Amino acid sequence: MAMDLRNPDPSYVDFWRGYHMCTLTTPRPDGSPHVVAVGVTYDPEGGEKGIARVITNKNSRKVANVLAAGPEGARVAVCQVDKGRWATLEGRATIRTEPEAVADAVARYAERYGRTPTPNPDRVVIEIALTRAMGRA
Repeated sequence: MAMDLRNPDPSYVDFWRGYHMCTLTTPRPDGSPHVVAVGVTYDPEGGEKGIARVITNKNSRKVANVLAAGPEGARVAVCQVDKGRWATLEGRATIRTEPEAVADAVARYAERYGRTPTPNPDRVVIEIALTRAMGRA
């Protein structure tokens, strides 16, 4: 079921605030999907239509896949499932390296997942400018 990105249902937003592991799907340079487990935060107020964020190491395959897509970023999806509930966010991912963007993403992660990640000088943010939301929350 499609969701309105500008006015998501409160139950959908609440589902994205609970403790759920997620998957991130990025395109490899050959076009095949690379799917990996991640923590995701969802900011429905961010950007034009909302932003999802994934913190990760700058040397990860997912970062390489996003960078390989070029300056426009990669088309990606993040998804979470809990029994019969599910939610997917799609959008255009870019890599953020600015210390303030990384600190903000870490704080959002700590709020959602109840723990602050250990410091990592190689941490970056995969920031996803959202274009579509779907789910049954």
